[in-house]
Amino acid sequence: MNRALPAVQLRVPTDEDAFAWHRAFDDPEVMEFHGGSSAELSVYEELTARQRRHDAERGFCLWSVLDDSGDVVGFTGAQPWPHEWGPSGEIEIGWRLGRAHWGRGYASAAAEATLERLRALEVPHVVAMVDARNERSIAVTRRLGMRLAETFVTPSSEREGHCYRLDL
Repeated sequence: MNRALPAVQLRVPTDEDAFAWHRAFDDPEVMEFHGGSSAELSVYEELTARQRRHDAERGFCLWSVLDDSGDVVGFTGAQPWPHEWGPSGEIEIGWRLGRAHWGRGYASAAAEATLERLRALEVPHVVAMVDARNERSIAVTRRLGMRLAETFVTPSSEREGHCYRLDL
């Protein structure tokens, strides 16, 4: 990437971050590749609680991404792939930002910070599962140096997806 990435901070999500994630992701464009519609607040309350457990048990999770003013703009991080299909047992890196923060380098900056943390924890490799039509996320995988390892069809949506891999 030619331009400088913005400063970001990653933190373990708090109870309050469930509200921030709910607000940031309450947008059909943000959710286009994540089920298509907004989720209830309770989904984010459970997700932030699960991420706190992941961090306590593994040292990593989906962290809240804060911009230079300290506002939550989304999440990035890693967690075990949660489904029976796909890369079971693998560590998936992922990101999601509120639409107001797209195109500014936040996803790439936060994902790079995530990779640094995972390397320090000696995680050997990561995957990223991306809808084949999600050009923004595919661009982030390229910036991270990930390679396309396989294509698949998701069981629930029957959409084509890509599994990217990166050795750390």
